[in-house]
Amino acid sequence: MVKAVFQPEYWAAVPPQFWSVVFFVLGSMVGSFLNVVIHRLPLGQSIVSPPSHCPHCKYSIPWYLNVPLITWMYLQGKCRNCRAPISVRYFLVELITGLAFLLCWVSFGAQSAWLALIYALFVAGLIAATFIDFEHFIIPDEITIGGAVVGFICSFLVPRLHGTESLTDGMKSSLLGIAAGAGIIYLILRIGKLLFGRQRMAFPAHAKIVFTETSIHLPDKEIPYEDVFYRASDTIVLKAREVELIDRCYKDVTVKLSPESLEIGEERFDPEEVPYLQAVSEEIVLPREAMGLGDVKFMAGIGAFLGWQAVVFSLMVSSLIGSIVGVTLIACKRQAWSSRLPYGPYIALAAVIWLFWGREFVDWWLFRR
Repeated sequence: MVKAVFQPEYWAAVPPQFWSVVFFVLGSMVGSFLNVVIHRLPLGQSIVSPPSHCPHCKYSIPWYLNVPLITWMYLQGKCRNCRAPISVRYFLVELITGLAFLLCWVSFGAQSAWLALIYALFVAGLIAATFIDFEHFIIPDEITIGGAVVGFICSFLVPRLHGTESLTDGMKSSLLGIAAGAGIIYLILRIGKLLFGRQRMAFPAHAKIVFTETSIHLPDKEIPYEDVFYRASDTIVLKAREVELIDRCYKDVTVKLSPESLEIGEERFDPEEVPYLQAVSEEIVLPREAMGLGDVKFMAGIGAFLGWQAVVFSLMVSSLIGSIVGVTLIACKRQAWSSRLPYGPYIALAAVIWLFWGREFVDWWLFRR
């Protein structure tokens, strides 16, 4: 029954302009859901319950005030109840997702409605990952690892994702893409570790640095331990004016934290037994990687949907995009901003370029006369 619904002749019987409108509206609706994902997923909150509400006054938003794009403009970017500002990000995500769904339909709808829908789902994941990475400097496993699993399943159900009609070839291409995505980026990560092993970060006087069970809270951002520790020998070092544990305090000591040991001055602790530590310091030295482990998993997810060629293309083009952004910031005397920009959005943009134009560019490059 489902297969019959997606027969090309049925979809072709309806004017393409109708489906263009449908995909844009569907995309804006998905974008509204992505806003929930972007806000709640990094905080460990349910994306299902409670229903949409104002984060300031907890006003439960009725359905007629939750219409994508229109509601934000009608309310002029403010909560109907408390008039607190609603970030323009909500409007942008809905608009970008709507346009992305429309582009997927225009680009792939003539080939297969399934193909257009799956690629639209893939781009929606990229959008969510991009905005989460911008705000929190992480890409949740639900998007990266979950995306790799969904990409593999979709490659089995719709092998045309990889330009074949064979179910076996579709699965092979997806698995090869996952392996290439994770393998190549992880290799770069390890090489980067050897070449750029440490990052020194300075803060204003009396800045507070908090170590919790899962992450480091710096004055300007939060860094999960998984993005810092890759080997048992990786160590965070800081000279602290004050150190506060739950049951004791220290003055003017050096703190060294590794996955297996915590040293505060001359004392040594098991990190698992110290759930909270707060330090006052003007500088911290972190183990540094060329990329985060989240980028490794992110590229694996991209490879699952698009194959190994997209992985190589995305790696090269994302590096080019990063270089252009870096040079532009230097020219604008904003080079300090470059250290605050995550790499995931560059990868996402490169994957989008491959999806819509990359194959044609590669064919032109390889076979040009």
